[in-house]
Amino acid sequence: MAATGGRSAAPLQPRRHSPRRPPRDGYGVYVYPNSFFRYEGEWKGGKKHGHGKLLFKDGSYYEGEFVDGEITGEGYQHWAWSGNNYSGQFVLGEPQGHGIMKYKVGGYYEGELFHGLREGQGFLEDQDGQVYQGSFHDNKRHGRGQMIFKNGDKYEGDWVRDQRQGHGVLHCADGSTYEGQWHSDVFSGLGSLAHCSGVTYCGMFINGHPAAQAKKIVVLGPEVLEVFQGSPFTLNVQLQQDSGELATSESGRTLKISAGVRYVQLPAYSEVSFFKMDEDHTETPIQTPFGFQCISYPLSLPTSWGLEPGSALESAKRDSELAQDSGACRGQGDTPSTLPAGGRYESSSPAACQRVQQGCAEFADILLGPPPPGMQPFLFLPSMLEKTDSKPKGGQSLQDVVPTVQDPLKGTRPDGTTVEPSTAAYVGEYVVMICDATTPPFLGHRLPTAFKHLRVLAKGDSQWPHVPEDHPEALS
Repeated sequence: MAATGGRSAAPLQPRRHSPRRPPRDGYGVYVYPNSFFRYEGEWKGGKKHGHGKLLFKDGSYYEGEFVDGEITGEGYQHWAWSGNNYSGQFVLGEPQGHGIMKYKVGGYYEGELFHGLREGQGFLEDQDGQVYQGSFHDNKRHGRGQMIFKNGDKYEGDWVRDQRQGHGVLHCADGSTYEGQWHSDVFSGLGSLAHCSGVTYCGMFINGHPAAQAKKIVVLGPEVLEVFQGSPFTLNVQLQQDSGELATSESGRTLKISAGVRYVQLPAYSEVSFFKMDEDHTETPIQTPFGFQCISYPLSLPTSWGLEPGSALESAKRDSELAQDSGACRGQGDTPSTLPAGGRYESSSPAACQRVQQGCAEFADILLGPPPPGMQPFLFLPSMLEKTDSKPKGGQSLQDVVPTVQDPLKGTRPDGTTVEPSTAAYVGEYVVMICDATTPPFLGHRLPTAFKHLRVLAKGDSQWPHVPEDHPEALS
């Protein structure tokens, strides 16, 4: 066969089918070659355009607007891997603009987004029901905003990367309020704290704690305060820091005053040896820092100390709490004392308290009352002291010295003469206690009780009787 045109004809090849192309215009369904995406919806120029639904092989999907093949406009997306859902504005396949993101673990966000992250102003409720409204940056609370916590606390102020930082105000559910500087989510810098107990602290805070907080109660004056029988006295009290500096930044703490009498007194110190208690008196003696124990003793206080009507300190519930929280303050005021002539004083009660102002408090015109019913003072006769030569002999203990009972507080002597009740404390050794009765305790802690050693002298005594050097008490 002759060749045509000088060339031989090429053998015929089978025709290949082109891959399926996306629809050009209108409505259509297209499965992408990798089989991961499937789209059904509107097309324009061979691109997804208009309203459609894009499904992912893992179960995720988007339904909404498309522009030139991209997810852009209003739409709804579900992520199978996280369980989250978003409805709102999209730009180039990402949530951007305004929308609502609902989280599978609980809670939701409504507000502005950028590249799928919370950015700008928004409202966030987390899985615990806590609510934040304010500024966001890079998906975190950042800028000005307010938050209500699950415990009821409310904060309004500055935030930095999900932490309170800058200036802010915290209103606690218990009624306490803090306003001032924050750092790393805690009080830090200058601030003012108004505690629900009535205590206020204005000053520097470090790592969430007041930098100049009171740590102890100090009763000013000599180591042993001496007063004459029946005479009032005044105590000046300070709240001090660990360094000994006055805690001027603190006010409002409630201090309660109470008194005790030495449980066992040695004859070298006083005519009164000890108080014999009624059999039904079950009070546990209070240990003092002076080497002896004491039992509760009534105080008479000026009537001007009356508390404001409606004060929480007047409630029996608070008195019960104080009795449980401070052993040194228990039992005070259970037995009233006799009013002196003129009625200027009244018996103490569980609410015999004063408020601290800038670290200072004053308990003025305090008077030790007479021994209440149930306390029976015993006396050592001077002749017995002479016989014992001021110290036990032959193994004799002080308890072996037979005491003489003082005249009863009220009644008739054996000879028929009348005995009037005493209006003042007997000569002897006493203790005044100042305890922190702040309720609830300021920042969860109460200050240790302060003790002041008190000696009551008979009128006319220039000084307390001298203790012989060889006396057992002097040697102890």
